[in-house]
Amino acid sequence: MDHFHYQDGALWCEGVPMTRIAAEVGTPVYVYSAAAFRQRAREFRDGLSTVPDTHLAYAIKANPNLAVLRVLADEGYGADVVSGGEMARALAAGMPADGIVFSGVGKTEAELVRGLEAGIGQFNLELEEEGVVLARLAAERGLTATAVLRVNPDVDAGTHAKISTGRKENKFGVPIDQAPAIFARLAGLPGLSLEGVAIHIGSQLMDLAPLEAAYARVKRLVDELRAAGHRIARVDLGGGVGVAYKAGDVPPTLADYGAMVARATRGWDVKLMFEPGRAIAGNAGVLLTEVIWVKPGVVHPYVIVDAAMNDLARPALYDAWHDFAAVTPDGERMMANIAGPVCETGDTFAMAREVDRVAKGDLAVFRTAGAYGATMASTYNSRALVPEVLVDGDRYAVVADRIAAETILAAERVPEWL
Repeated sequence: MDHFHYQDGALWCEGVPMTRIAAEVGTPVYVYSAAAFRQRAREFRDGLSTVPDTHLAYAIKANPNLAVLRVLADEGYGADVVSGGEMARALAAGMPADGIVFSGVGKTEAELVRGLEAGIGQFNLELEEEGVVLARLAAERGLTATAVLRVNPDVDAGTHAKISTGRKENKFGVPIDQAPAIFARLAGLPGLSLEGVAIHIGSQLMDLAPLEAAYARVKRLVDELRAAGHRIARVDLGGGVGVAYKAGDVPPTLADYGAMVARATRGWDVKLMFEPGRAIAGNAGVLLTEVIWVKPGVVHPYVIVDAAMNDLARPALYDAWHDFAAVTPDGERMMANIAGPVCETGDTFAMAREVDRVAKGDLAVFRTAGAYGATMASTYNSRALVPEVLVDGDRYAVVADRIAAETILAAERVPEWL
């Protein structure tokens, strides 16, 4: 079901017209569908229904809005966090501490301590020294940290280079061939309960073959570790399942993904951890914007909208595609470049693309913006920080305020000697 649908000639989110949100909140603004989050969360769980022992930890980096996290907490999800700030968000949203997985290659000692004191369920170790430090910090406090060792299986995920994480040249994890020796050295440390391994090979995967290849390598590692006498109770398989951003995109279905996982992990006898992010959030949100100008161009006109690369960075960072659609389309189409007002040539969302015809003052949306949208926003060019709205049925709430440039300016200081 598409929770963003046209009704009476205009785009609605669930039971709320987008024109109403634009009039009452202003643009640009992110709009999320609570029903879409719930549906995808349940579809992901259902896809893994034949896998005997699982834990689902939503990757907060995809969309960390507190209201979104509350929706997913109510669906029984834990959290995959990569910073102390994300851990605080997960706890504030009601996600239980023992359901939190702390990932990330750059955890500070202060963040490790916060995780220990909060009683989080699992630390994903990215290097041997991190394990040594975590063990010391835990032992000093009379605690035992449950951890797994993240390994790099050297599998090319076949995705964009900037979101690929499982090749040997990437910064994440330890080389899989070095893992047995590192595991053995860490396993005996007081304060540390090293219970398994973790992988994550990349994001926006459109093919299950690289994942299955990585799982096969992990299985061989698990067998080797067990043969050496280590107890392996959990394996973290990460996330990475892609979503459709444009016509022609055919991501794996969650049913097919679950069937592959069940087949590839049969007989492992471990708790399997999963960290879905984009797969849950991607199509649950749009960025609503207003057309400022339609500027004549040498080849195609430029549709200048009030959203910019500081609001939605993915096109500038990754040449990412987001469908552009009019809120009240008239049935006509145009070839155009879609750009924002930021003073960068890279502040473009689409070039030479056929889109709904729009004019100055029209509303439009960038679709599939529920993941890696507002969370990556900035105040570049002293622009306001974009607000967020959550729709649930026929009601909506502003769940993150627009932070005006004046508010940001008020937090700055000029030293008295200037």
